[in-house]
Amino acid sequence: MYQEERLAAILQYLQQHQRISVQEVMEKFSVSRDTARRDIVKLEEQGEILRTRGGAILPRLSKKSYSHQERMQLDLSGKHRIAQAAARLIKDGDYLLLDASTTVQLAVESLQTKDHVIITNSIATAASVARKEGVLVKLLGGDVNPQNQCVHGSRTVASLADYHVDKLLVGACGLTTSGLVSTNEEEGYLIREMIRRADQVIVLADHSKFGKSMLYRVAGLERIDMLVTDREPGPEMAEALEKSEVEVIVAGEADDDFSKKG
Repeated sequence: MYQEERLAAILQYLQQHQRISVQEVMEKFSVSRDTARRDIVKLEEQGEILRTRGGAILPRLSKKSYSHQERMQLDLSGKHRIAQAAARLIKDGDYLLLDASTTVQLAVESLQTKDHVIITNSIATAASVARKEGVLVKLLGGDVNPQNQCVHGSRTVASLADYHVDKLLVGACGLTTSGLVSTNEEEGYLIREMIRRADQVIVLADHSKFGKSMLYRVAGLERIDMLVTDREPGPEMAEALEKSEVEVIVAGEADDDFSKKG
């Protein structure tokens, strides 16, 4: 087996078991101790793992962020199911606040309702839903982030003080038992302010976001009213959500197949 194949296999093992020892690498791939150590060093150099005494673990802190275009291509099937389930939670006449999440963008593009005022910092979402009849779109001011197709900064946060809405739809970079988390402190602070301006907070998050630890804690689970996802959370996450009285909606394969818990 070539080194590239071993490295991929080691990462796959870590995804399932969270840690691996040098001895386990030796036994699983029939290599010497020196070769096993070199494999682990190589993975650390690539930023894939953290070396520990006698082995390696996956980094617990997620640091990678994606552009708007990249996020639009990630897990399209799960993203569309979540978006359609979230769209069904919106009623005629709802005033909505939206972040720059691509799943949120897909949700409002799926709306069959009318008479909405939509406030967002997402340039892409504003451009997309502005064409819908019966929708008034307000784009928040601020500095343009071309990579994420949104506006941000102190002016964006300040302008939120003028608004109050029925519902906030927000995507999740990560969701832990401690709450909603983000890789970016500035983005996280903006979402925290959005939460303060809404009567109901609806988080859209696919299963890969569960347990993802990140730099900045945006809000505790108690600030979330509903979670729309594509799979049942694991036992620890489910217990934390139930304790915080978060209603969990699991979107099914069919458009009208979704279940509620909480």
